[in-house]
Amino acid sequence: MKVILYRDAIKEAMSEEMRRDQTVFLMGEEVADYDGAYKVSKGMLAEFGEKRVIDTPISELGFAAVGVGAAQNGLRPIVEFMTWNFAVLALDQILNTASKMYAMSGGQLSCPIVFRGPNGSAGQLGAQHSTAFESLYANIPGIKVVSPSNGYDAKGLLKQAIRYENDPVVFFESEVAYGDKCEVPEEEYYITFGKGNIVHTGKDLTIVTYGKTLKIVLEAYHHLLSDNINAEIIDLRTIRPLDWELVLKSVQKTNRLLIVEEQWPFGSVGAELSYRIQKEGFDYLDAPIRRITSADAPMHYAPNLSLAYLPNPLKIVAVAKEIMYLKK
Repeated sequence: MKVILYRDAIKEAMSEEMRRDQTVFLMGEEVADYDGAYKVSKGMLAEFGEKRVIDTPISELGFAAVGVGAAQNGLRPIVEFMTWNFAVLALDQILNTASKMYAMSGGQLSCPIVFRGPNGSAGQLGAQHSTAFESLYANIPGIKVVSPSNGYDAKGLLKQAIRYENDPVVFFESEVAYGDKCEVPEEEYYITFGKGNIVHTGKDLTIVTYGKTLKIVLEAYHHLLSDNINAEIIDLRTIRPLDWELVLKSVQKTNRLLIVEEQWPFGSVGAELSYRIQKEGFDYLDAPIRRITSADAPMHYAPNLSLAYLPNPLKIVAVAKEIMYLKK
């Protein structure tokens, strides 16, 4: 194993696949000359040249359309958005073209493209730069949605997306996690979509999360242990496909479920997961399924309002105790 940064795990995934396959290329704002807005693509222009690491104009709809067209003509593009908040401008290409083309062509035309970039809150960036988009894109048939919590998963899942997935993949990273250290193997590896990960085994309560929210769940986990609550922690890794069967098996053991996510509450990933678990595992539940989401409002700039807006360890501990029918 070797220790690298999260951003370098993303870079390694792209570079390894670009060395292996000449049809893979990277395009986006400042990915070439500037080495990427978050230095994820640092050094890639020097290695692969300007035909395969391409700076684009500040026009998300335009360069997303170029990527979709390239994917439908035999190439395997990686399209980087500086933030998924800006990618709403490209939603027409993702929703109306990339996700639907395989069905509309009767299976004759696939679209093997990866859209990637940072997602969700990253400190005091204001409402227009702080939205988490997993549930929005998970509502679109025809695309796959990935939200890794760490560099190891990010590299393995991104390599899987670039090399093996012939459907469009929406890949959510975390701006605040790019500097995190992670261990990755020296040898090549891939992580199959639709396989969640049990981070900690437990017997009292199942807590499910994904993406950078895993960090605060793990902080809450240690607080719960000090109160003799042994929670089982599950990281979904991918949102579509969704490994709800793994969650169901855990609930059959713990009989309680808490879902923590950085989504708005209405129509969230947690809402879909709750439906699946109560439908297939109702008889195993000893308490109502609970979830912790962001507030049902835009995220404000003020630090006190940001703290109130987002899930945090104290909220998780309090709700977990309620599920266990313990006093706060």
